[in-house]
Amino acid sequence: MAQTVKVGPGERLQTTDTPSVDHEALIIGAGFGGIGAAIELQRIGVEDFLIVEKASTAGGTWQANTYPGAAVDIPSVLYSFSYEQRADWSSLFAPAAELRAYAEDVVDKHRLRSKIRFGLTVHELRFDEETDAWQVTVEQAGEVSELTARFVISGIGALERPQLPDIEGIDSFAGKVIHTSRWDHDADLTGKRVACIGTGASALQLIPEIAPSVGHLDVYQRTPIWVAPKVNPTIGPVAKLVLSVPPVRDALRAAGTVTLDVFGNAVFQHTLRPLQSALETGLRAWMRRQVTDRDVREALLPGYAFGCKRPSMSNTYLKAFNRPHVDLVTSPIRRITHSAIETEDGIRHPADILIAATGFKIMDPHEPVPFPIYGRDGVELGKWWLENRFQSYQGVSVVGFPNLFSIAGPYGFVVGSYFWMIEATTRHAARVIAETRRRGATRAEIRKEPHDEFVERMRRRQAGSPLFGPLCAGSNTYYVNFQGDSPLRPSLYGEMWWENRFFPIHDYRYRRPS
Repeated sequence: MAQTVKVGPGERLQTTDTPSVDHEALIIGAGFGGIGAAIELQRIGVEDFLIVEKASTAGGTWQANTYPGAAVDIPSVLYSFSYEQRADWSSLFAPAAELRAYAEDVVDKHRLRSKIRFGLTVHELRFDEETDAWQVTVEQAGEVSELTARFVISGIGALERPQLPDIEGIDSFAGKVIHTSRWDHDADLTGKRVACIGTGASALQLIPEIAPSVGHLDVYQRTPIWVAPKVNPTIGPVAKLVLSVPPVRDALRAAGTVTLDVFGNAVFQHTLRPLQSALETGLRAWMRRQVTDRDVREALLPGYAFGCKRPSMSNTYLKAFNRPHVDLVTSPIRRITHSAIETEDGIRHPADILIAATGFKIMDPHEPVPFPIYGRDGVELGKWWLENRFQSYQGVSVVGFPNLFSIAGPYGFVVGSYFWMIEATTRHAARVIAETRRRGATRAEIRKEPHDEFVERMRRRQAGSPLFGPLCAGSNTYYVNFQGDSPLRPSLYGEMWWENRFFPIHDYRYRRPS
């Protein structure tokens, strides 16, 4: 089929003969990653794209996480697109509802709504080597169909697939089981005996919100979490006026980016250990002052270094344990029965509702990818990762999977704002697609040499990370997977930004239609 290719503003158009596809590009997910990818495609002149989203609205993780108290733990001025800043945040750390509204606003401003198909679930990706196109099996309202696309960009984030606790008897529990990312707003917790499994970031926000109304609350803790006081001032008229001035807002964002990047990575890599030790001493003292019971207080204190596990902020989480009807349970769970949770110490804890604040499947050994993805020679990505360890080039591409780009692949995310990665990796994908079009090609695939060199460089850096040393022993952090690797990119934001924008374009191999 003859196709006119636009390669960029002001550039000469060229015509090539390419096999027909339904869409030039298909984006999976209408979260911030998918939204950012669509905007980058528009910037290089690609308008024939489709966004498929299994939910009914945009927003990704913020569409899914609607539990009481849900909010971002990165300042809103940083947790947003650099090219779509706003001044009307209600507070320094925006609540989930505002982030959902922000996603919808960006979708409408960039005319993306007509390009999104909601309620559509992807079941399989399969690369056709004869046509250089991806065959995408989808389902909507029980009807299975197939789409074809030259390029696929996966906007599926890491915090997307809920992880239910693998505990004996959970299927026999007669009460309601709710994962924090699939909150049931029809469930009435008032006066009920509630069991919350997990004490991570979601539980830390949820527990103080539900504690006042429940009849009894048992909180099951495997590993304590570092908690810092949350300074979350409201953004009043004067602050909003200041943020509405682009140069001032950009300067504040730049300062915040540098501070979070340098401090966050220093903490993560433990390069400033004396300062970090002082921070831990101060936090332990503050945490102790929040809890009146000595035994509970000590049980809530982490025994690993700050930065080994995702820390969080709250002024109310620790104080919730001062309530007479809120108990901290640290004995491991033995089994779940029809109406209770039994722990290893032999105690039976009655429960009407079970809340699973147990996180997400990240580099999971049983479900490494959300659905099968078959690349060249029929190789399935999840199986390949399990056999060869999780890896990708710049968090974007994997050898053997042409025309496929990820926004949050292994070694893609640096400590800081998720939006830093989105803007970097989507620009990377768009640059490769633009070059493929410029060459009149139908296939772009990362070459093995640069791919492996990048992966080896990341692994060498991680080899000396404190994540794998005694400072982090016992942290049970999802920063390290079952293969002994970390999905995080051991670099500063500036390096990640530069390498994703200015990587050698010949790191990819391009193929023209025969």
